Amino acid sequence: MQKVYLQKLDIFYAERMSQLISEPAVREPLGLTENETSVASMMDFIREMQLEEMMGNHVARMIMNEDFELIGVITLHNIDEEMQTSHMSTWIGEPYWGKGYNRLAKEKMFYHAFMERHLRTVFAGARVENFRSRKAQRKLPYMRCNVERIYPEELLRLERREQAYCILNAVERTDFLNWYYQRVAI
Repeated sequence: MQKVYLQKLDIFYAERMSQLISEPAVREPLGLTENETSVASMMDFIREMQLEEMMGNHVARMIMNEDFELIGVITLHNIDEEMQTSHMSTWIGEPYWGKGYNRLAKEKMFYHAFMERHLRTVFAGARVENFRSRKAQRKLPYMRCNVERIYPEELLRLERREQAYCILNAVERTDFLNWYYQRVAI
C-alpha cells in the first residue's frame, strides 16, 4: 500500500525538486521553461512559498513517499478566507506516476483545506493540453468536473495565471467530506 507524507518546503530539497520537475514530461505540460525549473528557480520558489504561507495566502508541501523520498509538490494557492476558496496545484515526478501518489496527496490536502482552513470550495484546473492532469482529476469521485459556466471568474483567473486555455474543476467541502466519512466508516 502506497503512502504519502506532506512536509513543509525545505531548501535542502531544491536540487531534487529541480531534477524531477525539469523532465520534459513534467515541465512541458506545466508550461515551464528550462530556466524556470533550475535549482536557482526552485530555491526562489521555496522561499516565495514560505513567505506566502506566513502571510496566509498559500500552503505548499513537498510530497514524500513511504521511503521519505521527495516525489512532487502540492500547493493550495490564492486562498481567499472571505470567499472560503482556493486553487490547488500538484505535480509528481515521472518515476512516481501511476502509483496512486497524486490521489493520496490530494486527499490529504483537501482534508487540510476543508477541516483546518475551513474552505468551502477548492478549484483544480489544468491547461487544456495537460491530459494527464485532466485524467487524474476526473478519477476523483468527489470532483465536480467542467464547472467553467458556474465559476467563469475562476476560469478567467486561472487562464490569466497560466497564460493558456484551461479547464476548471472544483471540489466542494460537502462532497469531499461525505466521500471521506463514507470511506472511513467502511
